[in-house]
Amino acid sequence: MIIRRAALIDIPAVMSIVKEVVPLMRASGNLQWDDKYPNPEIFASDIALNQLWVAEIDGLVTAASAITNEQYPEYGQLGFDINDPAIVTHRLVVSPQYRGRGIAEALLTEAELEAGRRGIPLLRIDTNFENKAAQKLFIKLGYILAGEITLAFRPGMRFVCLEKQLA
Repeated sequence: MIIRRAALIDIPAVMSIVKEVVPLMRASGNLQWDDKYPNPEIFASDIALNQLWVAEIDGLVTAASAITNEQYPEYGQLGFDINDPAIVTHRLVVSPQYRGRGIAEALLTEAELEAGRRGIPLLRIDTNFENKAAQKLFIKLGYILAGEITLAFRPGMRFVCLEKQLA
């Protein structure tokens, strides 16, 4: 497996994975993503900001993740100071055909490495309240549940936030 920064040429593969994953998410009650979010423009913006990473296996893009410093204002609902520097993972997606191979964990490890490169000891992540599999993974990797929030750009949904302090 290779973890690397994404290029514009990767967007069709990433969107193909999103299109595979959204129906599975929705079938499980997780309405976090739909046919409008995430979209190619968001991934292009991530690439322009040098913050989209992909996982490749045998030359195929199998997953993606935005590793950013973007903290939503709503994180303040938990008492987080969003002015504190943090590395935040957004838009983590793994092809269903490649689940169970440690790809999501590898992308989250890349977020930790990026935090180390930038000298930022704090990681944050959020996910839909219904995404129990992601929550379980994050906790397994040392993230601590911080609480529940709502997000203005995804009205009517509940999200959980987690954070991890690096040594």
